[in-house]
Amino acid sequence: MAAFSITVNGETKSVDVLPDTPLLWVLRDSLGLVGTKYGCGIAQCGSCTVHVNGNAVRSCSLPISAVGSNKITTIEGLSKNGDHPVQQAWQEVDVPQCGYCQAGQIMSAAALLSKTPAPTDEQISTAMNGNICRCGTYHRIKEAVVLASSKMK
Repeated sequence: MAAFSITVNGETKSVDVLPDTPLLWVLRDSLGLVGTKYGCGIAQCGSCTVHVNGNAVRSCSLPISAVGSNKITTIEGLSKNGDHPVQQAWQEVDVPQCGYCQAGQIMSAAALLSKTPAPTDEQISTAMNGNICRCGTYHRIKEAVVLASSKMK
């Protein structure tokens, strides 16, 4: 075990875990931030997506030892009241069905829109590629990203 100090959702947290522990398990098991979901464990489904310095990253494959001084944002830290434009758009478009992939989808969309406020359809498809929705709500996801883009203007 080793002690790590990480910044999550704007707060410095100390955790005592093995250096190869994936960030996902640190977030969920050590810090109680369970909004980030486990899907596949091999960074292929996107359910575990968080922001690392504003970039969408799969937390299931990022060891805590690689986090260093990078700033981590989880779905819980995206907004205090669930009122981020992407979260609002998700509700307005009624995107979720089972909801399992939604935190990862929202985090990927928010990272895209923070860098590309008015993305093209191709940019949306590229950014959201790899976020698997078992329910197949891809059309509504794309619609919500476009709506969120307009809300952010």
